[in-house]
Amino acid sequence: MAASSRAYVSATRSCPTNQLLDRISDKWVSLVVAALSTGPMRYSDLGRKIAGVSPKMLTQTLRTLERDGILTRSVTPSVPVRVDYELTPLGSSLATLLTAVKDWAETNFDEVHAARERYDTDGQDTP
Repeated sequence: MAASSRAYVSATRSCPTNQLLDRISDKWVSLVVAALSTGPMRYSDLGRKIAGVSPKMLTQTLRTLERDGILTRSVTPSVPVRVDYELTPLGSSLATLLTAVKDWAETNFDEVHAARERYDTDGQDTP
């Protein structure tokens, strides 16, 4: 069966799209994809741009995104070796969505924070 004719139901745990949604909703994935949306970057540049990401988590995230076809890793032989990361066309289409979510969070955080404070002040202790 061709992938385009397969019916996916991402709300079910066994659906492969459920796993993909879990992956792309990861904070580090969103930040890496958003950073690369401006163009190729070296590992060290990504590490500086994404505050708080550990080298281990950055490496793990980059490997996962490469495996999923979201980005490519290019090695240029030099001393030291130069490694660049760049979004694929698939990654660029994802970047459009994730950058919009990131921008929404930055634009609306104050309103969300105020709503949280109102909720907490009102003593909401029941579901």
